[in-house]
Amino acid sequence: MSTRSLRESVMDYIKENGRTYHAYQAGSYLMPNDTLESERLDMQYYILKVLFGSRDIFAPLNNPKKILDVGTGTGKWAVEIAAQYPNAEILGTDLSPIQPQWVPDNVKFIIDDAAEDDWMIDDNTYDYVHTRALMGSFADFRHVIAKAYKCLKPGAYMGSEELFTPVYCDDGTMPSHYLFKDWLDRWDAAVMDMNRPLRIANKLKRWYQEAGFVDVREEVFKLPINPWPKDPQLKLLGRFHEANWLDGLQGFSLAPFHRGLGWTKAEIEVYLVNVRKAIQDRSVHGYQKVYVVWGRKPFPGETEGGRF
Repeated sequence: MSTRSLRESVMDYIKENGRTYHAYQAGSYLMPNDTLESERLDMQYYILKVLFGSRDIFAPLNNPKKILDVGTGTGKWAVEIAAQYPNAEILGTDLSPIQPQWVPDNVKFIIDDAAEDDWMIDDNTYDYVHTRALMGSFADFRHVIAKAYKCLKPGAYMGSEELFTPVYCDDGTMPSHYLFKDWLDRWDAAVMDMNRPLRIANKLKRWYQEAGFVDVREEVFKLPINPWPKDPQLKLLGRFHEANWLDGLQGFSLAPFHRGLGWTKAEIEVYLVNVRKAIQDRSVHGYQKVYVVWGRKPFPGETEGGRF
């Protein structure tokens, strides 16, 4: 196959229920890749930017030369990191070519499937491997961690940021019949049946340790469902997180509910009307958790805590 025909085949997106999906390894990722989803992904990036206090990387990097962003999406993170580390080469991989064409000279985007056994990357070559918001993308995220471990240099780091989907409420304002929780449970079940588990965030620390990483750290952040908090920054985060859910709800639902549960598009849309109302209900003081985990590949002969 020529380079041109390969490029055209990658761009020949799958159309389903009025949305488009990636053509390369079609069906392996359940979210759309159209303009609506790209705009939502960009908003998600800025939500996490504020939530994390402008930290893009939690690991203590020291003059990195090669950085890999697995599942780069629209490439916002990769471009930001390229500006922070102008002497580093940044490689972003994704199933869809939705990244900008004009990027800094030290950024490169390629179409690749991180679920494949061979990343076509030499062992012990990268200073940092990054993943973000990849829940529901893999049958077993532990395989991604293991492959990242192999391509990292000894002493280098991996870092992941993931939303944990369950809704929490500390003051008893969430009713037992809260429809947003009902949708989350149905979404989780549908995606699980399709072998793409969503609830990976709370397992990342243990998975990092089991893969061999040392100095593994975890930070957990609270993200309000909507602008119910009184605190100005949390209220702002809640407002944008609400918009993120409202903008993404159809895209999150269509493939799992249609392919997995057998619902029609009309049935999905009718159901989502009241789910959206539940998300916007300020009387329910709900929030979700975002987990940030990072760890270091040990040097030969090293054990946990840096001791030999």
